[in-house]
Amino acid sequence: MIHVLYENEAWMPPLRRALAERGLPVTEHFAAEGVLDLQADPAEGIWLNRMSPSAHTRGHGGGIHYVRELLGLLEERGARVVNGSHPFALEVSKVRQHAALESAGILTPRTLAVVGRERLKAEARRMDTPFITKHNQGGKGLGVQLFRDLDAFDAYVDGPNFEEPFDGVTLLQQYVEPPSRSITRVEIVDGELIFAMRSATDGGFELCPADACNIGDAFCPVGETAATQSKFTPEPMDPRDPLIQAYIRFCAAHQLDVAGIEFVTGADGQRYTYDINMNTNYNSDVERAVGVDGMGRIADLCARLLAEQARRGLKSA
Repeated sequence: MIHVLYENEAWMPPLRRALAERGLPVTEHFAAEGVLDLQADPAEGIWLNRMSPSAHTRGHGGGIHYVRELLGLLEERGARVVNGSHPFALEVSKVRQHAALESAGILTPRTLAVVGRERLKAEARRMDTPFITKHNQGGKGLGVQLFRDLDAFDAYVDGPNFEEPFDGVTLLQQYVEPPSRSITRVEIVDGELIFAMRSATDGGFELCPADACNIGDAFCPVGETAATQSKFTPEPMDPRDPLIQAYIRFCAAHQLDVAGIEFVTGADGQRYTYDINMNTNYNSDVERAVGVDGMGRIADLCARLLAEQARRGLKSA
């Protein structure tokens, strides 16, 4: 059995289709809330974690805490989890992401993590302008604002439009302005590059590649117009590229079964990695263009793990 943990119904149809096409047995667990029986053994099978770090924007913030504890319990009982507790800890903390990337020798933008709204203005004086803000936890570009001068930043912090982060941690980050006006997202499943895509940044920072992205934002590039869909285009990348190889090693070291890793190329020609998405979604236009079914690859991974589990059971019987 494949057990799917999720909280956003809008993102489920492509995964359901891929699992059904392969005839895989599936049990879905809506994980916005739940109960943990600390003495019970988990149900047998493979567990697929699809909890999103932006769950709180859909009223499911408690699910983040629930799934964090559930993943730990599952792993303590020996269950195989796709994107388990360590990947999830990275998913919900850009601070941890950046620390891990730096430890792996992967270049990241200069970043300060600030707890306390009252400290933000003082700490911003340590940053060169322009810089951006973002939330430590949350996908889809939550809290991302660009500031080219400190007066504008001070007004934002003091004003009514300040966005309080869910976990209280605001990041101040070097703004790497791409001459191409785009960023690149690299999709990796089961230790393999499946494709990369380019996302135009002209419209703003909240760039969610899914075909169903329930964020209520004009910058979600999954709308029905050609203008929004054109934000995403395939980006040819050689699997032998040193950065791709570094990403694959990173995924192996941190047990990331599925990851979408984003980087931006600055005017200096350097590639700065700034975000890792474990609950990745795929844009169908890009998938068709490159001939790859992203959710199909995730389903194939689950099928392989389930078959391996069954073989181990037969050997021990």
